[in-house]
Amino acid sequence: MLSVIIITKNEAHAIADCLHSAAWADEIIVVDSGSSDDTVNICKQFGANVTTTQDWPGFGAQKNRALALATQPWVLSLDADERISTELQMEIKRVIAENVDMSYRMPRSSSYCGQFMQHSGWSPDYVTRLFKRDHARFSDDLVHERLVTTHVCATLKNAILHISYVNLEEVLDKVNRYSTDGALMSLARGRSSSLGSAVAHGVWAFIRTYFLRLGFLDGKMGFVLAVSNAETTYYRYLKLAFLRQNSQ
Repeated sequence: MLSVIIITKNEAHAIADCLHSAAWADEIIVVDSGSSDDTVNICKQFGANVTTTQDWPGFGAQKNRALALATQPWVLSLDADERISTELQMEIKRVIAENVDMSYRMPRSSSYCGQFMQHSGWSPDYVTRLFKRDHARFSDDLVHERLVTTHVCATLKNAILHISYVNLEEVLDKVNRYSTDGALMSLARGRSSSLGSAVAHGVWAFIRTYFLRLGFLDGKMGFVLAVSNAETTYYRYLKLAFLRQNSQ
């Protein structure tokens, strides 16, 4: 009844825990975009159906590739750094057995450099991940894709565990990659930017995360997260300004 779909690239450090938590599903579909580590072998050891692609069309399009390979009527989309708890597993099995024409979102409990964040815009963090295969698809966004579904969305009680940003090296890597993808996506939508706009948006991202979303209650890591959000936003708008200038 259930297909789990996952997209990967160089996730050998995390994918085994993800697959272990999803081993109860009827099938696991993995679409890998050219991992150079042991990701593919680990996935195959867990019995996953692995497809390798040579290009990278963005998160949304890649997830749609995985969705197209699913054969079961219900689909659960996971990221490689996410885990399904026993409680969430039982809840998912229950709603699948009820077989109501609905999609389901669930809270996500996310860690940042080893600390689970209770504020900062990270909690509650609802993500729609469980849906009927023929009634949903992912947006074609390069990054921060979303599920587009024709069904009403209900909310599950138990959370996905999200082991994100293991260390500062990973934070800096994702600041660079996500800001680039965000700038390219904004450019494709005809948006423009400037140095002043980049600074203003970066400052606002810090204020929103640290003060409005109560990041200060997460202690020193709340401050670190607010700074990294500000950097990602600043570089996204700055890169957009340079991309717009070069295109002209």
